[in-house]
Amino acid sequence: MFRRKILGEFEKWKNADGKKKALVVKGLRQVGKTWAVREFARDNYENVLYINFKEHDGARKVFDADLNVDRIILDLSAVFPGTRFEAGKAVLIFDEVQECSNARASIKPFCEDGRYDVIATGSLLGIKGYNKKKGKGVPTGFERIVYMKPMDFEEFLWAKGIGEDVIQYLRDCFESKTPVREASHKAMLRYFKEYICVGGLPYVVDRFVSTNDMNVVWQEQHDILEEYKDDFGKHLDENEDEEIDLALLGRINRVFESIPAQLAKENKKFSFALLEKKGRSEKYLPAIQWLCDFGIISLCHNLSSISDPLEGCKTDNVFKIYMQDSGLFVAMLDRDSAAKILSGDLGFYKGAIFENIIADCFSKQDRKLYYFHKDSGLEIDFVSKIQGEISLVEVKATTGNTKSASTVLKNEQYNVNICYKLSENNVGVFGNKITVPYYMAMFL
Repeated sequence: MFRRKILGEFEKWKNADGKKKALVVKGLRQVGKTWAVREFARDNYENVLYINFKEHDGARKVFDADLNVDRIILDLSAVFPGTRFEAGKAVLIFDEVQECSNARASIKPFCEDGRYDVIATGSLLGIKGYNKKKGKGVPTGFERIVYMKPMDFEEFLWAKGIGEDVIQYLRDCFESKTPVREASHKAMLRYFKEYICVGGLPYVVDRFVSTNDMNVVWQEQHDILEEYKDDFGKHLDENEDEEIDLALLGRINRVFESIPAQLAKENKKFSFALLEKKGRSEKYLPAIQWLCDFGIISLCHNLSSISDPLEGCKTDNVFKIYMQDSGLFVAMLDRDSAAKILSGDLGFYKGAIFENIIADCFSKQDRKLYYFHKDSGLEIDFVSKIQGEISLVEVKATTGNTKSASTVLKNEQYNVNICYKLSENNVGVFGNKITVPYYMAMFL
């Protein structure tokens, strides 16, 4: 598969002083969790036991009894013949651990015992794994939790075979505010448009790299979207002996399917009226939160003012919704959307697509998302801290102006001194506005 930055996070965990915690990797299905943890274990341990709890019923039964480490190891040795467990040299990988709550509960005794490392992965641990009606509970204080997301643009470039020297050259241009050479600039814009259409799910990226066929990409994305919709129902049925909450499932699907229409509006603030003309927003908020926990959407909150700390200024009930993976977002649109993006012909919808990809990029940098809108019509696409300074970020699908940004920058009450304008244009500095091409969002 592909080189992933998260392996560096795994190394920090393994080498931490006085390590007493298990590594728990959360994330949406298909982001590459299983490959990453198995690759890391292969390179860092002499003994590796991999257990997929979704597929191995016998392994699940090992954890039905007491959680004594010696007893568990003995039973696992019987279920997996030939496995060796050497103290200080072995790791147990609990894949899809949400399917075996007692295995997750065993993390505490394993950490207290200290002889073996534990790495757990789960697609929906924030939803199903924390169900307190099943199993022996969650081991609070014994987990180092890492969130894994789809590949970012730099990882996509690595997958395309772009060398570190090229990426370093782009970084140097960004830091020195020097225009990128035209040939490189055009190539990077093309790669970035490919990234918008393909997204960062490793399997989809692999299919694109191996076939260079956007029809193949669309079909894979379409299949994944259908699998996710199936997951919506499966993972509402947390207790197996209770019926699925069909009302919540219906609202989850309505919210999810409305995302393209929500972002097509000139004012992209999430509108509950698009879901139900006389519906009350409160009943849809659990569905929105569920999709956030699922990992497929991000919320971008409006700010009541632009000041530090930004989180303290957010308006909880006024927000935009963006997809966490731009490729899946494009797949939700018309079948020919990818072709139009690559050819530069998208009409009015172009703004929504480019806003979504920048939100996607920021989300992969673990940034909280904020925007600023006033009833007067003033609106800033994103407000974020960049290099320690509150900054405006405007996303332009064309060479459009930044009138709202100019208004904020001139008004002393906002105390903001810089705006980054992301577009197809090359690097340039115009007073307190810095123009950077889309693909340099990874350096912000």
